[in-house]
Amino acid sequence: MCQHPGVAESGVAESGVAESGVPDSSVTAGPLSDLLVADFSRVLAGPYATMLLADMGATVLKVENPNGGDDTRSWGPPWSDGLSTYFQAVNRNKRSFVCDLRVEQDRRVARELCGQADVIVENFRSGTTEKLGLDPGQVLADNPRAVYCSITGFGSGAGKELLGYDFLVQALGGLMSVTGEPDGPPMKVGVAIVDVITGLHALAGILAALHHRERTGQGQRIEVNLMSSLLSALVNQASSYLNTGTAPLAMGNQHPSIAPYEMVEASDRPLVLAVGNDSQFRALCAELGLDALADDPRFATNDVRVAHRDVLVSVMNGVFRTERAGHWVARLKVRGVPCGPVNGIDEAVALAGDLGLDPFVDLTRSNGTMSRQVRHPISYGTTPATYAQAPPQWDEVMGPAELSSFLESRRP
Repeated sequence: MCQHPGVAESGVAESGVAESGVPDSSVTAGPLSDLLVADFSRVLAGPYATMLLADMGATVLKVENPNGGDDTRSWGPPWSDGLSTYFQAVNRNKRSFVCDLRVEQDRRVARELCGQADVIVENFRSGTTEKLGLDPGQVLADNPRAVYCSITGFGSGAGKELLGYDFLVQALGGLMSVTGEPDGPPMKVGVAIVDVITGLHALAGILAALHHRERTGQGQRIEVNLMSSLLSALVNQASSYLNTGTAPLAMGNQHPSIAPYEMVEASDRPLVLAVGNDSQFRALCAELGLDALADDPRFATNDVRVAHRDVLVSVMNGVFRTERAGHWVARLKVRGVPCGPVNGIDEAVALAGDLGLDPFVDLTRSNGTMSRQVRHPISYGTTPATYAQAPPQWDEVMGPAELSSFLESRRP
């Protein structure tokens, strides 16, 4: 039998899910298997957070609009078996229901869901939840143990009317100003990184609020926004500005505080060096046959290497260009010098497999096709992540009546 990563000879994945997508009851349930999550979010930040909750075992009910559902269902190309690969990236392990929240009957079902849920996640435009009767004040009055997570672009104050899209926040939040070449235009990161970071912050806030509830029995509203999440993620760059008054600028692949910590040129492809201390620098110089550089006053310590970076890298590139990247990686690995080629995503996935990280799992859709998914990034000693089902196809989405029946079945 042809194996995919994570599938044993028995045909059961390490996650506790058979190749058919049916959970294996012999494996411990996920750590959040007793939680019900009402997911009113769409696009990326919210769905990413709720997918991670679902991987941890939570029952996630995704509420979609009747006009095509989550925006990302139509975001293509690329497509896989006619389905958006974007939507597939963040919606596994969920059950989807259509609710037309413009209709009172469907709103009642949505409110019933919020009344039973342990966690509610939403990223509606400002003022929408109040119109729907799903605002945190009302929901928490009816369900005081709930954790209500709102995800916004720019907070609920003066920026509440601003629409938050990752690309826009990368621009407004300063990330593009420090990304790209020094003499080039501002550049966005190649993935919606602000949405991903915000989703992780939402997850952290939800778990913290659930822990508080365990101690006190009291739920609460939490709010995360893209702008604040980005500012937090700017870490050393933000700290540099706050403590010196000077805004950092784009430096390409160079690091403002460490050298050599950048891209160099082997004879066949770029190579990245991540030399973080003086001992690694000495080992690098020895392997390149440049021992004298380690004792040169211009390069002896990190701070002076940063000051004389251009001269240092120019000398090193003269040596690196004499051999292929694989040659240097093999030699520097023995010396304990962090380095590696600039991989494509195909090469990155292959490398993760070679390292035994089992980077993906295959989930079977109801029509028999496969959805290949990046594996949950956390390993649990006793409560492994679950992979119960592929992202729901549009023709699998249920209606408000099915949602109401599901909630009725959960009543004590």
